[in-house]
Amino acid sequence: MSQPGPESARCLQFASSMNSERDSETTFEEDSQPNDEVVPYSDDETEDELEDQGPAVEPEQNRVNREAEEQREPPRKDCTWQVKANDRSFHEQPHFMNTKFFCIKESKYANNAIKTYKYNAFSFLPMNLFEQFKRAANFYFLILLILQAIPQISTLAWYTTLFPLLVVLGITAMKDLVDDVARHKMDNEINNRTCEVIKDGRFKVTKWKEIQVGDIIRLKKNDFIPADILLLSSSEPNSLCYVETAELDGETNLKFKMALEITHQYLQRENALTTFDGFIECEEPNNRLDKFTGTLFWRNTSFPLDADKILLRGCVIRNTDFCHGMVIFAGADTKIMKNSGKTRFKRTKIDYLMNYMVYTIFVVLILVSAGLAIGHAYWEAQIGNNSWYLYDGEDYTPSYRGFLNFWGYIIILNTMVPISLYVSVEVIRLGQSYFINWDLQMYYPDKDTPAKARTTTLNEQLGQIHYIFSDKTGTLTQNIMTFKKCCINGQIYGDHRDASQNNHSKIEPVDFSWNMFADGKLAFYDHYLIEQIRSGKESEVRQFFFLLAVCHTVMVDRIDGQLNYQAASPDEGALVSAARNFGFAFLARTQNTITISELGTERTYDVLAILDFNSDRKRMSIIVRTPEGNIRLYCKGADTVIYERLHQMSPTKQETQDALDIFASETLRTLCLCYKEIEEKEYEEWNKKFMAASIASTNRDEALDKVYEEIEKDLILLGATAIEDKLQDGVPETISKLAKADIKIWVLTGDKKETAENIGFACELLTEDTTICYGEDINALLHTRMENQRNRGGVYAKFAPPVHEPFFPSGENRALIITGSWLNEILQEKKTKRSKILKLKFPRTEEERRMRTQSKRRLEARKEQRQKNFVDLACECSAVICCRVTPKQKAMVVDLVKRYKKAITLAIGDGANDVNMIKTAHIGVGISGQEGMQAVMSSDYSFAQFRYLQRLLLVHGRWSYIRMCKFLRYFFYKNFAFTLVHFWYSFFNGYSAQTAYEDWFITLYNVLYSSLPVLLMGLLDQDVSDKLSLRFPGLYVVGQRDLLFNYKKFFVSLVHGILTSMILFFIPLGAYLQTVGQDGEAPSDYQSFAVTIASALIITVNFQIGLDTSYWTFVNAFSIFGSIALYFGIMFDFHSAGIHVLFPSAFQFTGTASNALRQPYIWLTIILTVAVCLLPVVAIRFLSMTIWPSESDKIQKHRKRLKAEEQWKRRQVFRRGVSSRRSAYAFSHQRGYADLISSGRSIRKKRSPLDAIIADGTAEYRRTVES
Repeated sequence: MSQPGPESARCLQFASSMNSERDSETTFEEDSQPNDEVVPYSDDETEDELEDQGPAVEPEQNRVNREAEEQREPPRKDCTWQVKANDRSFHEQPHFMNTKFFCIKESKYANNAIKTYKYNAFSFLPMNLFEQFKRAANFYFLILLILQAIPQISTLAWYTTLFPLLVVLGITAMKDLVDDVARHKMDNEINNRTCEVIKDGRFKVTKWKEIQVGDIIRLKKNDFIPADILLLSSSEPNSLCYVETAELDGETNLKFKMALEITHQYLQRENALTTFDGFIECEEPNNRLDKFTGTLFWRNTSFPLDADKILLRGCVIRNTDFCHGMVIFAGADTKIMKNSGKTRFKRTKIDYLMNYMVYTIFVVLILVSAGLAIGHAYWEAQIGNNSWYLYDGEDYTPSYRGFLNFWGYIIILNTMVPISLYVSVEVIRLGQSYFINWDLQMYYPDKDTPAKARTTTLNEQLGQIHYIFSDKTGTLTQNIMTFKKCCINGQIYGDHRDASQNNHSKIEPVDFSWNMFADGKLAFYDHYLIEQIRSGKESEVRQFFFLLAVCHTVMVDRIDGQLNYQAASPDEGALVSAARNFGFAFLARTQNTITISELGTERTYDVLAILDFNSDRKRMSIIVRTPEGNIRLYCKGADTVIYERLHQMSPTKQETQDALDIFASETLRTLCLCYKEIEEKEYEEWNKKFMAASIASTNRDEALDKVYEEIEKDLILLGATAIEDKLQDGVPETISKLAKADIKIWVLTGDKKETAENIGFACELLTEDTTICYGEDINALLHTRMENQRNRGGVYAKFAPPVHEPFFPSGENRALIITGSWLNEILQEKKTKRSKILKLKFPRTEEERRMRTQSKRRLEARKEQRQKNFVDLACECSAVICCRVTPKQKAMVVDLVKRYKKAITLAIGDGANDVNMIKTAHIGVGISGQEGMQAVMSSDYSFAQFRYLQRLLLVHGRWSYIRMCKFLRYFFYKNFAFTLVHFWYSFFNGYSAQTAYEDWFITLYNVLYSSLPVLLMGLLDQDVSDKLSLRFPGLYVVGQRDLLFNYKKFFVSLVHGILTSMILFFIPLGAYLQTVGQDGEAPSDYQSFAVTIASALIITVNFQIGLDTSYWTFVNAFSIFGSIALYFGIMFDFHSAGIHVLFPSAFQFTGTASNALRQPYIWLTIILTVAVCLLPVVAIRFLSMTIWPSESDKIQKHRKRLKAEEQWKRRQVFRRGVSSRRSAYAFSHQRGYADLISSGRSIRKKRSPLDAIIADGTAEYRRTVES
């Protein structure tokens, strides 16, 4: 067995590394500066891997030690995941089984079925009931129901609680059932997808859920990859496979993977794949998308495996007819599932507040019941025992009777915590969710995508957002690059001009029909540029577009006769497509040539070298030999690096610089283009160095970069390109309005710093007046603050009040731009090396253990303080842009703001890399865009365009918050007013727990008599229209500041309810004392008194909601008067003789309503009671709106004038003048396809024997020459 390669050596290094490490704990690259260009280490990178990222040049002794270690087979500490091909029984061995529950065991290898549902047919009822009774209120009412079944303490019929409880449980269960059925359907749709798997010696169509680890599968073009698989072979040369990774990293450009040469050679046919018995040892399942370490053992040889050979679940096969792979991770073990984060149960701020208020009511209920029970015990001792006519046949002591009455009052006063509150809240939220779904102004017709509320529990929280965390690519931008302008030889092209160079405000786009290769997708309006190209008056113009057509690493193939480009980045694809439209079409390439159509003439150029892009070089070059024999270098790159390498006599440098400043001010992504003539002798000397660097065994990249530098100098500037990373429609307006609503927007992206900064200016998060702070500035500020805090700390520091010191002077507009590497540095999130020797790892004495614990606590406290300081500093900035951040870092930033600012957060994104952030925020919004549906499936709300966010928050969110607050305030009020009448009545009935109403009235009060108006207010009410809500974003702040529902508002409702209950009881009581009706009868019996109070209560609470309603419709009016009419109708029916005959024990108020309500005196009492309850409310409302009007009141007052005004239009986009800011260079985030092109592995070869012979002969000749 041969030695493992360098990739697999990572798994083997731990044993040797332990001997050479320091005794003390150190952090990774402690003294190094963070690199702005690279994404920091992966989310759960092992400490051993971090050590591998040490200095490039290792000491000689270390190298000798390492090579000695590699000569023998060390234990694979991290490579514990073992997979065998075509052998399912191997993975079912006992040592691969984990104990799940008692003696039940299951394999550690997950199956490929995805499960997101919660219930099945058998578990739904018990699990759902268990979950519902975990709610304090539901459990409380279950206890009440049990208490009501005990005759000794029951003061109300059992059905008064059972009926509402069943309604609540039933509605909630139905809602949960509908949600879970939808999850089942989604899971089944994914699990029942099919692909071909080897079974019984041949490929058979198999469902995804039946795939297991070790299976060999075949995938075809445009198939989704069902699991994480090792690529074995494909239809492409050298078993290349092109994949689209939009679901994983949000990038729509294609990536390539390549199989091992051994599997490419031997595993092309079905019979060979059937007998394949390879064995893989690799790392355990983890969430690192960009790393994989393992070894394949086959044919008595080991082969190192890395991420370039792995196809991940969620990707799509593109431009590859078929490929074969071996499943390594399945189902829940796949990297995309490991990255999805935990699903958190989200609840709104109002939910938590409402629960605390319900607990407060519980305490009040117990105290009131205890006080009345004590009063009853005292009354029994003083009066009850001495009144023979009150004897009930039970010889209970006064204290025991008081104890029984305590439970009786708990039952009677339980409506202070109404069970219908929870079901009403659910109904309102469900209705508000449907309004979001039905909103046509959030419907995107281009993709037939409506807005979707994927949860029904968070609507009112949309009206309380403080911070929005947004992805960039595909969320703020369309992820579509468009060639907009260029500067050639100092002349800017791209404005609206005709062929005579005259500007026009309105002009038709350029007609490219003269060009047979034009794709018809480019909209360009400068006809003068076309005139220049076709006339050939300026050779630089043609050379400019020739450079774009030749200097790139784009792949090309033909589909139905049409050219199809595959680029390493969208920018590069846009430039090559632009050259194609302007007459310089890239047609084909081989390992050593490139073919271009130049205005219809095909010419083939020899490619002598490709000097590829990387993040340090920020440029790429190509050296070609023309058919005439001339050698020329073409280069494109960022202006900052190109200008350093220009010939000092290069023309138009200043004119091009001015053009770059103009392009930058328009937030376009720019590149400079240049060229250089090379003498044959100069090239031959340089090529020797280039070939030597290409085969260097160590530090090859550094050696190549050094050689590249030698040739890329004294360049002649041609001009510059300007590409638009097109923003989605309405992004600047949306951000502007959200900023006016005091919502801060943070952009979290994996893009480069320059690109993210450009987008910040484009969407107006940043302006020319903004002072930008970068990672190094922030690090210095935080270091100073930590030193000051440490100096102030002392013995009495914890007793001193916290001092809030701003980091920046007030009044300045500042923004923070920070990269992922600096974020880890600042937040002290860098991984620690495994650098403790045995005695430190296991402290021997108690003193050592105590010292270690104290040290760890100090480090944690320091880290926490630094993180809090960072959040305070960032929140002082008007905008924050975090770039080059990993998915885990996105979630960490959101969590920090949640933790230290106690603010309501919203995360919005469109890719699988945003899922963790979306799940971490209080509210997650998914954009159904270019990057698949992973973010949408994990979100709480989804729509197609970022601009819909302003309507979701400023209209639906604000309305939902206002409606819910009004609903809760009113609900508490009406139930206090209803319930506390029993309290006042207790003082006149010996505290005997006698009810003040009929039992059926108590049962139906919250269900029928007062439910519909408050539900409709919670669904339909609006203080101002949607247009005015968008026009005046400042109205949104009431939700952020919790002004409409808080403990103060709760106690106002409590006091209002107490006063109303007093009026409802004492005015009828005074009216009934010593009165005689018109017929000479006294109407002062208990039943007539109960009817009078109940009638006054129903009219009062329904008229009160009329006063609270801001938006009147026919439905509102009908519900208020309909509820009053319904009350009287049901009461007369229940008090009729007929129903008493049928159910004599249940209906005992026979004739009460008809007898009492025919008395004018009773009606006058009801009218007086209602008037005294409502008139003070009307007076207070009038005074408050007149003297202390809110913003909403002012807008309501002038709404007619505002409606008549001209429609509010957004201000014009601010265009800055000359900017000192450099625009972003338009390159991919990674090295391109240059290595692939140079090696010839990507070039399709014809299968004819003659071609094969010629190719082999040519290759042999080249090797001879090079040697």
